[in-house]
Order: sequence, then C-alpha cells, then structure tokens
Amino acid sequence: MMNLVLQCFILLPLAAFLLSFMFPSKREQLLSGWVLSTSALHLLGLLLFLILWILDGAPLLDKRHITFYHTEDIEIFIDLYFDRTTAVFSFIGSIMMLLVSLFSKTYIHRDPGFKRFFVTLLFFFTGYNLVVFSGNFETLFIGWEILGVCSFLLIAFYRDRYLPIKNALKVISIYRIGDICLMLVMWMSHHLWHENITFITLNDTALVANHLLEHQGYGVFIALMIFLAAAAKSAQFPFSYWLPRAMEGPTSSSAIFYGALSVHIGVFLLLRTYPYWESLMIVKVIIVTMGILTTLIASNIASVQSTVKTQIAYASVAQIGLMFVEVALGFHWLALIHFSGNAMLRTYQLLISPSVLSYRIHDMMFHFKPKVESKKNAYFARLYHTFYMLGIQEWNMDHFFSVLLWTPAKKIGRSVSFLSTRFFIILLSFIYLSGLVLNIYRESISIDLIEFLPFVYSVIGLLLLLKAFSFRGNAIASWLSVFSAQLFITLGVVFLNEHFGFTEIGLLLSGSIASALIGYLTLRKVYQIDQDIQLNRFHGYVYEKPILAFIFLLCCLGMIGLPFTPSFVGIDLLFSHIHKHQELVIIFTSISFLFFEISVLRIYARVFLGPHKKEFHPIAFKSS
Repeated sequence: MMNLVLQCFILLPLAAFLLSFMFPSKREQLLSGWVLSTSALHLLGLLLFLILWILDGAPLLDKRHITFYHTEDIEIFIDLYFDRTTAVFSFIGSIMMLLVSLFSKTYIHRDPGFKRFFVTLLFFFTGYNLVVFSGNFETLFIGWEILGVCSFLLIAFYRDRYLPIKNALKVISIYRIGDICLMLVMWMSHHLWHENITFITLNDTALVANHLLEHQGYGVFIALMIFLAAAAKSAQFPFSYWLPRAMEGPTSSSAIFYGALSVHIGVFLLLRTYPYWESLMIVKVIIVTMGILTTLIASNIASVQSTVKTQIAYASVAQIGLMFVEVALGFHWLALIHFSGNAMLRTYQLLISPSVLSYRIHDMMFHFKPKVESKKNAYFARLYHTFYMLGIQEWNMDHFFSVLLWTPAKKIGRSVSFLSTRFFIILLSFIYLSGLVLNIYRESISIDLIEFLPFVYSVIGLLLLLKAFSFRGNAIASWLSVFSAQLFITLGVVFLNEHFGFTEIGLLLSGSIASALIGYLTLRKVYQIDQDIQLNRFHGYVYEKPILAFIFLLCCLGMIGLPFTPSFVGIDLLFSHIHKHQELVIIFTSISFLFFEISVLRIYARVFLGPHKKEFHPIAFKSS
C-alpha cells in the first residue's frame, strides 16, 4: 500500500501544474491560493506518510510504474524509490515550496509575469519530486531535465532585459554538461548491466562488487560521469561561476532554486549512487579533493564580492563542497543534516537580501570604525593581493570555459558556414539519401564501410549543430540546421546497430518531426511580421505574439526530447544502441547533444525574448 502512495507525491504537483493553466492571469488571489493549497496538501500528506513509514520500521520502498518501452534487450520504465535520503530531501523540499510560495504571493504581486512564475514553480516542484523519488536513472533524468528547463525560464523571468537572457543561456549551457554526463551514465549502465538498473539493486553489495571486479575501468568511468553531473548541477569547481549568474531571476525563485533545492541535487545524486562507487577509492579521492578545493576557492570568492546575492551564492557553494566530502567519507547523516541547515539558511538569506543594503547602511551609521593600517610582510602582502584579485575575478572560471569550449565551438561553426550554400545542401541531401539506400542493402556492404559510416554521419551532425550554435543569420535556417543534424545523428546510429529499427526511429523522430514542423511554421509566421528574425540581436516578439512564443517554446522542448514526446524514449534508445567499443561515435554524439539544446533555446531566446527591437516598447539598459 505504501508503495502505491509514492506516486501521489508526483501526481499532485503535476495535476496542479496542468490545471494552473486554466486560471486567468489577473486572478492573482485564486492562482496563488491554488499553489499554496497544493503545497500545504503535499506537505501534510508527506508528513502523515513519514509518520506511518517510521512506525512501520522505515523500510526501503520500491515500486515500478509506467513502462514506456520493452524488448528482450532493454526496458525503459518509471520507478519510484523511498528511503531516508528521499525522506529528508522531500520533506525539506515540501517545506521550502510552501514558504517560498507564501512569500512570492506578495513579492510578485502585480508583476506581469505573476501567473508565469507560479506555473513554472509548480513545474519545478514536479521535477524536483521526480528526482528525489526516482528509483532508476531514467526517472531521475526526467526530473533532472525539468529542473534545467525551469531554471532557464525563471532566470530569464525578466525577459525584457538583456542580462537575464544571456545568463539564462549561460546557466543552461553548464547544466547541459551535467545532462550529457548523466546520459553517458545511462549509456554505459545499459551495456554493463544489460538491464535498466534500479537504485534498490545497487544496494546489493555482492552484485555491485562482482560487477566492478569484472569491469573496473567502465565502473570508474560511470562513477566519474556521476561526479561530473553532480558537480555541474551543484556548481562545484570549476563550474561554480554559473550560480551567481542564476540570481538574475526573482529573489523568491533564487531562494528555492539556488539556495534550497536545485543546487543540492548534486549531493542527492552522490548519496543515491554511493553504493555503486563506495569501493572505488580513486573516485572517492577525486570527490574529496574537489570538494575541499571548491570550499577553499568559493570561500575566497565570497569574501571579496560586492553584491549580496553573489556572496550568498559562493557561501552556499562552499558548504556544498563540504557535503561532497561528507558523502564520499560515508558521513551520510551528517550530509543530510548539513543539507537541511544550509537549505534553510540560504533561503532565509536570499529572501531578505533586498533589505540587506538598508541594514548595512544602518550598521555603518552607528558602528563605523576607521580601518587601521597594519604592516605586512611583503611576500604575504603579495600573496594576499593575488588571492584578492583571483577572488574578484572569480578565479576566471567563466573565461576558462569560454576559451576551452565555447569559443572553439563558435570558430568551428563559423568555419563551416559554407554548409548553408545551395551546393552543399544538395550534397548533404545526396549523402543522406545514399545512407538510407546503403542501410537497406547493408548485408551487401563491407564491414569496414559499415563501421566507418556512423563516424561520418556523426561528424556531419556535429558540424551542422556547431554551425547552428554560432550562426547569426536567419533563425529559420538555424532551426532547419538543428533538425538536419538530428537526422544525420540518427542515421549514424542506424548503421551501428541493426536492432535500431523502424520502431526506435519512429520513437526518436516522431516528436522531433512534429516539433520541427510546427516550429518552422511558427518562425515563418513571425518572419512575415517585418521580414527580420536574424540571430545577431534580440527581437522580443513575446510582447506582441505571446501565443506564438509559447507554441515555439513547446516545440523547442519537444525537439530536445522532454518527456511529453516519444523522443525522450527515442534518445535513450539512441544512446543505448551505440556499442561501448565505439568511442569516437559516442564522443561525437555526446558533444552533439551538448550543443543541441543550447542551439534550440538560443533561437527561442533571440527571437522571442530580450529587449524589443521596436523603440515604442520600453527598453531596459543592458546593465539592468
């Protein structure tokens, strides 16, 4: 019975989210009351469930629910799991949701985006519960993706400004690195376990020990990908720089996302997968080392920042670094207590952050003390000033990623701009159609050619995505380039595995084709307004065409494979059909999916968000 109740904690916020679209935008009391009622009911139900669960001896609960896909080789299903980690994270999450909703009812009052804020908040709460109640990687990944999309939407909440949109794209870029790492975890797990491994199975110490003994190298790879996914999601070094930039959204969303819940999901991932990597000493050493390094660097940065939210962000990052250390050393109860305290403290600090300036002015008026100059050793003075400058510059983490990843990708994308010429469009079409014909007669093709072609199609797909990522011309051309890239990537995997048949292709492309077609028609509709949707500027069409903006956003989410389309299952199948010995193909496919979501959301942001290009609309300064 208790196993069946678990799904209620997912379905309640999901139903509230879907029904919230029916509320009129101007009925603030009705909408906020609906969200508060949902949050209170969720907290009350969870509290009663926890009491009964504890009285029953706190057993491990695991329940398989919906099966999306099933064959002899692979099964994709929703699995819900409950233990003490879930208990703590779900209880703290439910409390924070209720408190922040209550605060936001007044804080967002009469804001044009009042309904948009609360609808997104309910969507976030659905994703959060999917993560903390997840019983396998697929279920966790659904919630993980929802958290990323909600982060993007709420960071870009003030969509008439320049910086929120830019920072939303910057944050989703780092989130996408974590997404790809989690995809690689699922990919390798499918090959090593030959099943959809559940978290309750990972508690079988003997089974995991035998698995790692036979495949230690692959086991270390999975553990490192888990750590990288957790580090990216929880803003650990060198990913830390995205967290203060995420504070561009409303204060209340900053509190629940980056003070309380979303930023701690990396800790949850490590706790949930600990039985898998606890015997891998090299992984534990890496996690402890990076956790300590993050704590030292984040503390240094927080101590010299001039803005309150940035100080709070890096202070939280420093504490999460210590939580990583606690998890790796096996102090899980300490990590759970630490998470609860840090979540509540950072939420409080962020909610009162708009008032801190007046507090500080009052304190300076009555407690001012002139600074006393002290003589320092020249060496220590230089060392002090070095760390001071590094802290001010946030240890150049943003510049590091720009030089290492984003700038080279843009250079490659600009260098292959010739792919959009008529000649190369015809050539790529011929190559693709030839690939379809060769796949039909694959039995008469040499094995060497079959092994070489997937690599070729993967490279073409990646180049098309890099072109779309760096393209500053017509948005329609960029949109078609993204969809063409997905077709080439799919064809490459079809060559890899004869078992990737029409059913799998249909699951992958059914949602993508519909989304691509509707998205194309939407962009054409916008283009007809004034024949200008170049990606070299923000257009802000959401003000004049909000319905088209919403439709195109749904198309973007459908293209990237969010769970409301079959493409979600198709993407999982796509990765699982790449053999573990085909390293080059998985590398190019992973990099492609890294830029896939960024390119799609970039088109949405440039066309529909940002300062409106028409001067009769209010235009915010770039610095605001």
